[in-house]
Amino acid sequence: MNKFRLTINLLALVIFTFAFASFAQAQATRTWVSGVGDDANPCSRTAPCKTFPGAISKTATGGEINVLDPGGFGLLTINKSITVDGGGFIAGVLTNTPGASAMIVNAPTDAIVNIRNLDIDGLGAAGNGIRILAARTVNVDNCQIYGFRGSPGRGISDERNTITPIPMLNVTNCNIRDNNGGVAAFSAGSNGPIRINIENCRITGHTATGVFVQNSAVVVVSRSIIASNLGDGVQVNSSAQATIISSTLTENQGIAANNVGGTLSLADTTIVNNITGVGGTITSFGNNNVRNNQGGNTLPGPVGQQ
Repeated sequence: MNKFRLTINLLALVIFTFAFASFAQAQATRTWVSGVGDDANPCSRTAPCKTFPGAISKTATGGEINVLDPGGFGLLTINKSITVDGGGFIAGVLTNTPGASAMIVNAPTDAIVNIRNLDIDGLGAAGNGIRILAARTVNVDNCQIYGFRGSPGRGISDERNTITPIPMLNVTNCNIRDNNGGVAAFSAGSNGPIRINIENCRITGHTATGVFVQNSAVVVVSRSIIASNLGDGVQVNSSAQATIISSTLTENQGIAANNVGGTLSLADTTIVNNITGVGGTITSFGNNNVRNNQGGNTLPGPVGQQ
């Protein structure tokens, strides 16, 4: 009986060891995808997966998915802290499904998500390039997001509604173009204090507004170009706040910088050749160039600096 019990215990230990090893292998810190990969693979560098969805289940929380070569890697729902990096390749995420989002971030409220070096294409029909539902911080870097002209058709749609921790969105070195809207903070209610930093980006060619914020969201746009949008360049609504610094707003077919019930401030910004330069109450911190717009060329004098 003792020998039998010892054998059972040893067998259980072996099974547990193999199961733990298999789990550890499935949760690698760094995984890889390739255009010629297979999602049945372990997503290692020598045996990469085919798609981002295939890789994320095998990537540990806080880990990184890397791209080995050009390819289209599938729609992705991100449910944990992770980095998705296309590297120097044409790493595509594309869909033409009406209402679909190429990438959905629905992670724990303390999660940090990094999305970089991706080509995200809505093929003129899909709903959102990146839709953010939950996470603490989302960093979008060096991405192209375009072709989202279905409903609602936003390049980046931030819909978080948490108060603690304050949700952050950082968009840097991105080309967001030819969607219905560019970057939008659409929290579900007045208690969504989303903080957005847009730096060194081009937000152009949208059928509606380039940057839209509402419901207590706070956005800072710096060193960026917001141009050729058929609606407003930047629109601030319902107690939201926007500050535009060292940027250019031009050729927008609505109001370049429009305050509708929020707070809008400008500094060192050029606003030229729009249908209307500015709308609503604007605070100027000086060194702005507002001219050659069909209307709204006047800014208040710069406020004092402390």
